[in-house]
Amino acid sequence: MADKTYLDNSINFNQPPVCWQGLEVYPGNGAASNLYGTLNVIKNPKELITPDINTDGNVNVKKSVNVKIDVNVEGDTNVSGDISVDGNINADGQIVSQTQVTASGTTLTSRKPFDIPHPNKKGWRLRHVCLEGPESGVYFRGRIKNKTEIDLPNYWKDLVDIDSITVNLTSIGSHQDVIVNTWNEDKVYLQSKEGLPIDCFYYICAERIDGEKLIVEYEGTSINDYPGDNTIYSINK
Repeated sequence: MADKTYLDNSINFNQPPVCWQGLEVYPGNGAASNLYGTLNVIKNPKELITPDINTDGNVNVKKSVNVKIDVNVEGDTNVSGDISVDGNINADGQIVSQTQVTASGTTLTSRKPFDIPHPNKKGWRLRHVCLEGPESGVYFRGRIKNKTEIDLPNYWKDLVDIDSITVNLTSIGSHQDVIVNTWNEDKVYLQSKEGLPIDCFYYICAERIDGEKLIVEYEGTSINDYPGDNTIYSINK
């Protein structure tokens, strides 16, 4: 095969797969490469090194591309049909969609739900939506019995702002007048009336410290007007 192949509208790609290494493809008459058929590119079993498809310009695909090797694009890739990928898609930059993005059957939207088969009603499904709030909050909950100390998760030390901790306590069986005496990055210390044995549920919340605080309201007409760091959020426009 020639070292250089010039493309024009007369080239028909509806042919059996072709294997090559080091082939340079140039658009005919200075125009972008337009593939009106199907381009199949597979690894040559006789080659020890998998070849690449490299393009410095635009590639407009009118039908389909079946690629089983690497594709490196420095310019734009415009595809009017579907792209099917059996492996991973790795991107150093942004992946932008003008419509919805669906992954593993789940469409990314402005709410964050999960939808599963109902655990105990046959023929039904169960849908929940993630809790939303004005902070990047985390929680820890459980029950404490015959103890005066609640051990916080060890990863909270560098994950949350310790001063943001709040604790809700619900006594079990009887009123014990349980209060929070003090706390630190490791424990929450409780105190009960006249030293009564403690038996209660606890719900502890805190705000994450690994990043800036959420700016809940801001002036603007698009997400680009956000006065903080947009890169730490998954955003639906």
